[in-house]
Parts: sequence; C-alpha cells; structure tokens
Amino acid sequence: MDDSEGVIATERYGSQESWKYLCKDGRMKRQKDAVDGSMAGNSISGVFRSVFLPQGYPESVSEDYLQYQLWDTVQAFSSSLSGTLATQASLRGVGVGNQEATVAAATITWLLRDGTGMLGRILFAWLKGTKLDSEAKKWRLFADILNDMAMFMEIAAPHFPPFFTLIVCIAGIFKSIVGVAGGATRAALTVHQARRNNMADISAKDGSQETLVNLAGLLVSLALIPLVTDNPLLTFILFFLFTVLHLFANYKAVRSVVMETLNEARLSIVLHRYLLQGQLLSPKEANQKEPVFLSLGKTVPIKLGVRLGDIIQEPGELQLALKNNSKPYLIGIKNGTVCVCLGSDASVHDEIMAACQALCLRAVLRNDSSVGGALKQLSNTKDPWDLVSQSHKMINQIFQTFLKELDQAKWHTDWTLLDWNEWRVEWSKKRT
Repeated sequence: MDDSEGVIATERYGSQESWKYLCKDGRMKRQKDAVDGSMAGNSISGVFRSVFLPQGYPESVSEDYLQYQLWDTVQAFSSSLSGTLATQASLRGVGVGNQEATVAAATITWLLRDGTGMLGRILFAWLKGTKLDSEAKKWRLFADILNDMAMFMEIAAPHFPPFFTLIVCIAGIFKSIVGVAGGATRAALTVHQARRNNMADISAKDGSQETLVNLAGLLVSLALIPLVTDNPLLTFILFFLFTVLHLFANYKAVRSVVMETLNEARLSIVLHRYLLQGQLLSPKEANQKEPVFLSLGKTVPIKLGVRLGDIIQEPGELQLALKNNSKPYLIGIKNGTVCVCLGSDASVHDEIMAACQALCLRAVLRNDSSVGGALKQLSNTKDPWDLVSQSHKMINQIFQTFLKELDQAKWHTDWTLLDWNEWRVEWSKKRT
C-alpha cells in the first residue's frame, strides 16, 4: 500500500519539523517528513534553535526578533573586547604589578568606585525610570554610548595618576546608569518581542546568547591581552575600532525594532503625515522615521497628566478650557508648554486623543514650515485659549477616522507608551 494512502495523522513541532503516522500491515509507524531533502529533527540547526532560541520560534516572537538579536550579538561581542581592555587598565591603575602599591589603597579605590556607582544607580532610576518604557530605543542607545565613554575613561585613567580615583568613580557612575538603562530597556524590548506571553523564555534565551558571545569574547581576549600589555597606543587603537563597531551595531539593532505601540515620537510622526497627506503610516514605516538619539531639549515641550493648577490659575480659565470641550481632559498652554490634565474617567482612546491634540498645538506653536491642512487654520489664531478652543473642534472632526485607520494599520490602540503622569482630576463640567 502507498505511503500517502496509509497516512492516518500528521503532527508538527511549531514550524521546525513535521511527522506523519502511517498504517502498514495493521501496525502504526511514525515517520519524520523530509525538509529540502534532509531530516529536520537531528540537524545541528535544530539543536541550536532549541538551546538558544525561544520555544516556538519564529511564531512565538516578533518579526524583528532575529535581526535585532543578530546586531545585538555583534555589539555584545565588541563590548566584551572593549571591556577586557578597560579591565586591564583599571587593574594596572590600582597597582596590579606595581610593588609600591598597597592592597589597602587598591581596596579603597575599588570601594569608592562601587559606592558612587550604587548612588548613581538609585538617583538615575528615580529621575528617569518612567522614561525608559516610553523611549526604550533612545535610552538603549544612550546606555551603550555611555558605556563606551565609561570604558574610555577607565583606559585613560592610569595615565593620570593624581586623578585616577576621581576618574574611575565617574566611570563607575556612568556604568551604574548603563546597568539601569540597559536592563530596563532590554525588559521593555522583551515585552515587545514576546508574542505568547513568553517573556521569561525570551529573557532566558537572550541570557544564553549573551553568555555564548561573552565566552567567544573571552577566548579572543586571551590572545589580545599579551599584545596590548605595556602598549598604550595599540590599546587605544583597538578600543577605537571596537567602539566604532559597537556603536554601529547598536544603532542597527535599535533601528531594526518595529514597535506597534504608540509613544509620543511615533504618534507625532503618524499624525503629522496623516494631517498633511491623508496617509497613515504602518508601524514599520513610522519606526524607520522615529529618532533614536536623545534630544537635549524641545522648543515646545508637552506634559501629560499634570495637576489642574498647572493649567488653571483662576476660575475663569476653567470656563475657557471647557469651551468646545466635552472630553474627559483639559488642555492649556502655559509658559510655552502644552499641558494636558486628564480626567479620572478617561479611557485609553481619550489618552490618545488628548496626545494628538497636544501634538497639533505643539506643531502650531513651533511654527513648523510643514504645517498645512487643518493645522494651517489653527496657525492663524494667536490667543492661547482661542487656539485651544479651535483645536477641540479640529480634533473632534478627525479623530474617530484617524483611530479607525490606526486599528486597520495594526497599531495597538488598547494600550500606549505615552508618558502620562499619575495626576487625575474631576471638575465641574457646567459652563457659564
């Protein structure tokens, strides 16, 4: 009897391998299907997948997973080699190999470095912890740039003996910030990559990948150390080359990430293209345009979730804020800043709507040359409260259609990464 006629069932393990059950001579036999002329189950690639990739790959992860991990592997390898050069320089700076150096002096230097680093870690987490989710790409890249700066300081420190302790302490602070920013943004990216609530598995396999890369870096470092010992010029040349590779790989890694959740930057890009050309960008198109470097300052900042007092200073201003406004949020322009006060009953869609209106107001206040369409009409209004009132009318006209197209383009609209503060306000909606 032919095999195809004797197949009684088939099964597969994700997309990796498939099996069929045959019935021959009254007995059931399990047989593995061939893939491109080879058997998938016992291949080296199959073993590699099970050890280093999440279960169910590629269906269990985001589409950008493989590209990001490849570039992340390159940056981790180059960072490992740079770290070897920095560690050697630090050990030489504290006196390893110097008969005149004392254990006590080296210990004090090390403790001061670790202590200042711990304080820096706490302070940075307090000041910037809430930004690491909404701007994960920017802070991920910032962390790696700061890490390279810290390693450069450690390599240079032995050449400035009077300031060695100060330099390594500053480098310790930088590295502590790297630890917080890098770890937190990696967790945010893991949430993005997980498609089956498998964050733990993805994180564990990422750790395995990083360990393998560090092991490879260790083997290369063993051959590298004899070459750079007592050769500062070669040390700096190699560090420069490794740093260039590290930064390039990091840039490509964060550029490869395609997040479907809206933050302020992605929402601004999508909204402005929609208002100017009537085209709604897909997540991939918007992510390609998203800036990945931290900006030093914004000409017109936006504050989401502020106190009522940040918008309203007198009772009459509440009536101005409610003009043409029946939404569960208030918007005001104070001291060149667009402030949004959120009501306690606001939904996620209300949050997106408020952020869209704030972005429109910012574009008008900045006098963007690209302002057109509905925003062009707003730019003719000079009084801040009249501008806010007119913006309520505009957002009422466009938002429902805009939200519908966001859903059609497969943006997540049931939750966002907009940086809302925790203030929620209830106000009298009576107008006089």
